[in-house]
Amino acid sequence: MTAPGEEDPKTAPEAVTQELPPVPADPKPPADAPKGTPKGRADGKAEGNPAEKAAEDKAAGGEAEDKPGEKAAEDKAAGGQAEGQANDAPAEKAAEGATTPPSAPPAPPKKRLWGRGERRRSGRGSNAEGKPEDNAAGKPADKAGDNAERKPGDKAGEKVAEGATAPPSPPPASPKRRLWGRGERRRSGRGMSTAGLVSLPVLPLAWFVGLQEHPVWMPIAYLAYFLVVIAIPGTMFWRRLTGGTGWFTVDVVLGTAFGLAVEALVYPVGMLFSMPFAALLMPALAVGMVRALPRTPRAPRPTPWWATAGVMVAVGATAAWFVRTGSQLIPLNGTAALRPNSDAPHNLAIAGELTHHFPPRLPYADGRWLTSHWAAYDHIASSHWITSIPLDVLTHRMIPFAWILLTVVGAAAVGMLLTGRAVAAPIAAGLTVAAGDLTSWPWAVSDRVFSDGPFSLGQLTNPPQAFSTVLLLPLIAVTALLLRRQPGRAPRAHIFRLLVAAAVLVAALALTKATTLPVYGAGLAAAWVYLTVRRGRVNLRGLVLGLGLAAAYVLSFFVVLRGTESSVRFAPARTFDLLGGKLPVIIAVVVVGWLMPAAGALLIRSRVRRDPLPVFLVFGLLAAVAAASLLYDEGGAQLFFVRTGFLYGVLLATWGLSSLERKQYWIAAVALLIGAAAIYWGRYRSPDSCTSTNCFGQGLAVALVIAAIGIGLFGLILRGSRRTWAVIAVAVLLGTTVSPTLASVRKFATPSLTEYESIAPGGIEAARFIRRNSGSNDRIATNVHCHKPSTTRCLAGSYWIAGYAERRVLVQGWAYRTRVDDTYPGKPQSDYWDQEKLRLNDEVFTNPTRELLETLRTKYGVQWLLLDDRVTQPPKNLDRLTDLRFELGNVRVYQLYPPPPANSPFPTPTPTPSFPTGTPSFPTGTPGFPSPTPSFPTFPSQQPSGTLPTQQPSSTFTPSQPFPSGTLPTGSASTPNFTPSQTSTTPGT
Repeated sequence: MTAPGEEDPKTAPEAVTQELPPVPADPKPPADAPKGTPKGRADGKAEGNPAEKAAEDKAAGGEAEDKPGEKAAEDKAAGGQAEGQANDAPAEKAAEGATTPPSAPPAPPKKRLWGRGERRRSGRGSNAEGKPEDNAAGKPADKAGDNAERKPGDKAGEKVAEGATAPPSPPPASPKRRLWGRGERRRSGRGMSTAGLVSLPVLPLAWFVGLQEHPVWMPIAYLAYFLVVIAIPGTMFWRRLTGGTGWFTVDVVLGTAFGLAVEALVYPVGMLFSMPFAALLMPALAVGMVRALPRTPRAPRPTPWWATAGVMVAVGATAAWFVRTGSQLIPLNGTAALRPNSDAPHNLAIAGELTHHFPPRLPYADGRWLTSHWAAYDHIASSHWITSIPLDVLTHRMIPFAWILLTVVGAAAVGMLLTGRAVAAPIAAGLTVAAGDLTSWPWAVSDRVFSDGPFSLGQLTNPPQAFSTVLLLPLIAVTALLLRRQPGRAPRAHIFRLLVAAAVLVAALALTKATTLPVYGAGLAAAWVYLTVRRGRVNLRGLVLGLGLAAAYVLSFFVVLRGTESSVRFAPARTFDLLGGKLPVIIAVVVVGWLMPAAGALLIRSRVRRDPLPVFLVFGLLAAVAAASLLYDEGGAQLFFVRTGFLYGVLLATWGLSSLERKQYWIAAVALLIGAAAIYWGRYRSPDSCTSTNCFGQGLAVALVIAAIGIGLFGLILRGSRRTWAVIAVAVLLGTTVSPTLASVRKFATPSLTEYESIAPGGIEAARFIRRNSGSNDRIATNVHCHKPSTTRCLAGSYWIAGYAERRVLVQGWAYRTRVDDTYPGKPQSDYWDQEKLRLNDEVFTNPTRELLETLRTKYGVQWLLLDDRVTQPPKNLDRLTDLRFELGNVRVYQLYPPPPANSPFPTPTPTPSFPTGTPSFPTGTPGFPSPTPSFPTFPSQQPSGTLPTQQPSSTFTPSQPFPSGTLPTGSASTPNFTPSQTSTTPGT
């Protein structure tokens, strides 16, 4: 029992605030207080009593201050530790009528869980890892608590009335916990400023360096279009729909890729309503979404300067590679431009078709719908309309380079999102540029079949594959945001927005490439099963995402592909038969190379049991390898599954290397060098060409033996733990996947072209002449069908007229499913599907008649004839029945006109030449062409008997648009003020 007014020492800190009534406080200190008593210590308690002081500090939430030599009691409220401090102040007088509570024995100090100063070091370690939330328990919060306690008056007692005891002061509000230490925010800001000044300009500089061969206005125009129409609106879409990731740089990169997906869906809708500039509406749509949807709060997370600098190093290497190698693979000028394989003209033809028509048809064999994926060409066509950059420059230079750069920085962004660590950014970018694909034989450096990274020839000459890689990155990020959220913790509105973002990306991918969604779907299915089994209930988010994926794939099959039968068939191991040697050895060598990046998954140990994304990546890579091994296509289409899986392997390797501790990174760096040296020596020991089993397996065997020796020696030198041995082994294996990016600079210096001129000399200029002087609905008839002219074994894979003219051709080539090289397949070429149309087309160039020309003009809408004299010599009467408009090299261009009225007089022809306004010149670097000589039709001096000419020359022909300066001269016959039925709609002309 205690007397009235006394405190029970055992319960005073908890009960005194409830038992004692409030007493008016007197701000003045008592008169008899000693001079040494600090202000606010006149509450009648002796400052030298350690028990009372400890009780008071515990109630106030501060730290206890002890006499020298006494151990400090640990403060539970503030979580800090007490420090000894001497105090010479005498005991204060107690108020009259108040009894002094007896002193309680001091509580024994609790044993420390760590030594003095260790908590401070732990806080620094957490901060070094880039996790702001870990800093809250470190030194800054403790120091803030100390400062709060030392303020005068925080522990002050008040003078109480006579006969009453003084209530203790109410506990002060706990200080706000810092997310970083004092001064760290300032240092972080300086670091980001340094990164912005030093590293970020590398990206635009790399852009202009990589495109230095073109006029400066072209890269400037495309960059302005890309920023204003794609990057900024896409970032706004991304941050509103997904809520952002916290890293602004990550949101910008992924938002830019998302903007490309939105453009791929907006452009076709605009073309349906004859609005090719529909992409210009995207900024307005983005602003409307920002104003309509509420912002999802998310704490910002700064990107360290060193992470940005590391990514920019990879960007610089990409630009150097593109200048030396990437820009040389598909020549645009000179005689080399006449010797492309079939892929480059085919891509240009599809881009020209999407520029002027939607829904698209086969531009090189008019009459059938285009039954292939075309969304990648939407961006090319939209850029062509808005920037007026030539279509071949966009298709073969600017847009592939932009997509490669976006793939590098996009992999860095997704790596940061998956791992939660900034160190993943430079690792992912570096692996994308210089690793991720194990090829142990030197000839694979220049072989397009088994080089599966974004720097391979198969990626550069296939816009759908490059575009699908870009779109896959934000889709993986959205998948991570959806599957990682705990059920019931996220608002339904936010989940709905994430599903909308995923739907946009899935729809764009369904229109882009057929091999991307199956690989993604396999990984998604595995992750959904993992989550369902682990949590014991169906994961609805993954289920909805999977159903939407299946619906998009089915819709694309019936709408885009129009239900056509695929040329890919089930043929296990057929892919490896072409390499020769014993099949089991070949399969082992190739499959081990494809799966080697998955070794990085062995180092992932952070929240694996709760995170489904490692399962998603592993099964996605396995599905890609399985599809490439079990399916087969004559054109090698099954290999695009592996090219899609390349990104999954890079992310797995990035995640594993990002899971290391700081002291283990130098070990991993040395091990990576050991692996790179091993594979370099293995390639060096292999011959340039392999047709036997021993040759094929020699490179990989040598590399693996050297790698094993390096792992053993390095491990014995370090004598580390099991984790250290695992880091060494995995890093050495990942080092063997170093891609021959630098070696390809030397190997690819000479582009891989055909030995013959698949494009006739003067053909590019002739096609461009037709484009400038025709309407978008005009059609062309030609005698060019074979990729190699004047051959007995014809492979109908010629598409260059439709590509450079940007007009539909009645019948040019139709072997679009077979890859064309210097050789032809042994089996016979498939017949054209409309033999009557093909017969009429070819007869015009061998035995033309007025009736035949009228049939082509009226029934099939042909207005132009393009003749290659390497295939057939021009008929003698073709000049009389048509108008010869252009002649250069081996190519002639004729124009068809309506026949003259019956019984009309035919005046004497007076041809008047019409030349361009500017000085004619050849394209840059086109040596060896004959001098341009305009050719005019020769009219008889009097009206001939029999068939009349096709026109009544009376006045000079005026084209629908003036000829631009700098073009080749043309021959124009006088015509009766003829105006084409539709003016040219080519942008920029």
